[in-house]
Amino acid sequence: MKLYTPEQTKKIHSHTFAYLEVSEEEHVLKLTLDRAGKKNALHPQMVNEIAFALHYAHFEKDIWIIEVGAKGDIFCAGADLKAMAGIIEEHNSSVPLPNGEILIGELFNKVYKPTIAKITGDVYAGGFFFLAGCNIVVAQDDLKFGLPEAKGGLYPFQVMAALLKVMPERKVVDWCIRGYNLPVNEAKEYGLVTEAVPRSEINERVEKIIEELKQNSPSAIRMGLESYD
Repeated sequence: MKLYTPEQTKKIHSHTFAYLEVSEEEHVLKLTLDRAGKKNALHPQMVNEIAFALHYAHFEKDIWIIEVGAKGDIFCAGADLKAMAGIIEEHNSSVPLPNGEILIGELFNKVYKPTIAKITGDVYAGGFFFLAGCNIVVAQDDLKFGLPEAKGGLYPFQVMAALLKVMPERKVVDWCIRGYNLPVNEAKEYGLVTEAVPRSEINERVEKIIEELKQNSPSAIRMGLESYD
C-alpha cells in the first residue's frame, strides 16, 4: 500500500476524523462509517479516511483483524453525488490527503489482513465495494441490497467489476441492468454475503468470528492473503 507512509499513519489516534470512527482493541481495528445523516454516502474525505485507516492496519503488526460497520439505517448509499459535482462540504478532518488516487474497490485487497463487514443497514450502489472487498460479510437478514443506477440513467460500471469477483457473472449483470433490490438470503446464495443472521444476533456472531480468527497465525494469514492477491 503506497497512498500513505508508515510515518504518516503511526499517529492515527491523534488525528481528527470527520466521517469515520476508529477504535483499536485486542488486535482488532474497528472502523465505523459515521455520516448517518447523509446515508453514509462516500464523501471524498470519508474515502481518504478509510484509506488512511486501512494503511495503518496494513503497516501495524499489532493489528490482526479489521471490522467495518456503520451508523444509521443505511450502511452506505454509494457515492456522494453532490461532492462528485464539486459541492464539497466543510469538515474538520485532520487526516492528510493521499499520495495518489484512491481506488476504494482495491483498498481491502491490499491490507493482507482479515476484513469483516458487519452490515446492519441497507446497502446501495457504491456501498457494495465494502461487501465485495471484505473477506467475510455478516449481514442482518432483513435488509435491502439495491443497485438502482440504471433506473436513473446511469450504469454501475465500477461496482459491477467489484461484484464480478465474488458473484456469478450472469447474476451480476442481471442485477445491474434490472436495478432491483436483492434479498439478503439470496445475496448469501450468490456469494456476496457470508452469513445472514437475525438483527439480534449480529454482534455476537461477528465477535465469535473474530475470536476464531485470533486462534490462527496472523503471519500465516497475511502471507496467504498476499499470495491470493
